[in-house]
Amino acid sequence: MLLEMHESILYGPIDSRRLGKSLGINLSPYKNKLCSFNCIYCHYGWTKRHTLDSTPYIDDLPKADNVVAAVEQAMKSPLEFAYVTFSGNGEPTLHPDFPEMVEKVVRLRDKYRPEAKVALLSNSSGLLYDGVREVIPLLNLPVFKIDAGTEDVFKIINRPAEGMSFDILIEKLTSLKDIYIQTVMIDGDPCNISKEELTAWFGHLKRIRPVEVHIYSIDRPVPGENIKLVSPQKLEEIAKRGQEEAGVIIRAFYPGKNS
Repeated sequence: MLLEMHESILYGPIDSRRLGKSLGINLSPYKNKLCSFNCIYCHYGWTKRHTLDSTPYIDDLPKADNVVAAVEQAMKSPLEFAYVTFSGNGEPTLHPDFPEMVEKVVRLRDKYRPEAKVALLSNSSGLLYDGVREVIPLLNLPVFKIDAGTEDVFKIINRPAEGMSFDILIEKLTSLKDIYIQTVMIDGDPCNISKEELTAWFGHLKRIRPVEVHIYSIDRPVPGENIKLVSPQKLEEIAKRGQEEAGVIIRAFYPGKNS
């Protein structure tokens, strides 16, 4: 069964294999999925409103003041969390007030929880916008998606909205410093673990030079019917080969592994 959509601004804290206790910030609508991608492995199902421009749906998005107020209340509470993470039902950077909210959340963190870190889980499409790119250095853990090595596989797996190409995605990521990359590895039809696709993916990682790369596979129901999980052993093999070929740290995450 696919995951239910978050019906509030904050959710969790959840126990993340990568982040530990993470308090999620949902900047997307609660009922209908709004995203710039329509990934075949998304645990929230198919994208209902598929776009790079969220302004037509502004009335369905949480207001910036409400987001900031909710985060401040959580920061002042006894709730325990190591990270506060922009993520949610869709792509958080699509929210037109994303840059402003990052700045305010970081200030709240500095005031109330200086030991906590601010993270972003993004599909990279928001990097088209200057304002989004400008606030990335404020984040402790900016994590961006690359699920393919080539344009063809990118279009099949991520199914981006019109206006987003793989070349643009790589160009924008290459322009940033101190970022993290995440990749969902899938087998079946389609697949991004062929020798050719991985070689191309390693080449992009070598150009981008991220702090780390996090790879994992599907471990919940997904809308794509013909894709399969990649085994932990295979994930570890990909991580080892990638570190040798791309010269970057690659960490595999899967159920049962200590992280």
